[in-house]
Amino acid sequence: MLNRREFNGLCGALSSSLPAISAMFTGLPGGSAFAAANGVDSNAGGRTVKFPDGTIVPAVGQGSWHLGQGRHPAAVEEEALRTGLSLGMTLIDTAEGYSNGRSEELIGRVIAGQRDRVFLVSKVDHMTTGDAIARACEASLSRLGTEHLDLYLAHWRDRGAGLSVIVTAFENLRTAGKIRAWGVSNFSVSDMEELFHIPHGDRCATNQIDYNIGDRRIENDLLPWCEQHGMPVMAYSPLGGPGASLLHDLTVAQIGAARGCSASAVALAWTIRSGNVIAIPESGSPAHVKENAVALALRLTPQEIQTLDAAHPPPGR
Repeated sequence: MLNRREFNGLCGALSSSLPAISAMFTGLPGGSAFAAANGVDSNAGGRTVKFPDGTIVPAVGQGSWHLGQGRHPAAVEEEALRTGLSLGMTLIDTAEGYSNGRSEELIGRVIAGQRDRVFLVSKVDHMTTGDAIARACEASLSRLGTEHLDLYLAHWRDRGAGLSVIVTAFENLRTAGKIRAWGVSNFSVSDMEELFHIPHGDRCATNQIDYNIGDRRIENDLLPWCEQHGMPVMAYSPLGGPGASLLHDLTVAQIGAARGCSASAVALAWTIRSGNVIAIPESGSPAHVKENAVALALRLTPQEIQTLDAAHPPPGR
């Protein structure tokens, strides 16, 4: 018989496949009752989010900020990413600046031979001219070993580059087939308003921003703005940023213990609870990736969300 942790782990492992999940729940004694009691969605498969163009991605992907820096052996970090892909975390986020391009190179090795099952995101840092953006894109494509990016983001608001220059460059890359869609990262509401007043600026697919239960500032303005404009938010640092502070949070840990899953699964399930947020936790450990993947099939109860809100109040409360 599986204990609760093992069972939830299997849920995460199969959360990207509806038939697999259904078979698992019906095949195990008491499986359906367990799923209902523990908030694991046996009918909907893995949690997903839809982009404005209709593209559907998993609500939990994989970040890579510190990959390629030698914290773990490269082979272990590559195996962590492959583990995530096998568990349905098929969105991988990177950037040209992560580890001076080594993150992209590592990811390129992981996706070789399976590019068609990965939703690949990268970011550009140097946006002084359209030519600079085009060259940066080509360099990222080369390091990643691919002919296109599924999503290309402006990493920060570059005050030295007009937003119209960035939009034009992104649209040219999209027309050329180098990218499928584009978006921004770390943009404020005023930045977004300015962007949407530029021709084709409303083609922005997402805003990638810092968001987790310990840092809810965007709930004041940016999150509702994006929801009103039908734009999902991509949340980096969903486990609390450097040091993953939420993994040591007492309330989060207590809910995880009661549900038979890790604190990371609870924190991620909270982040994606609205259906309009994509979480991109980073991990160089296959074991930790497995814990993260459980969030794809975990739904917190209203009571659990209320408990978390009491411990980490929304802005203004």
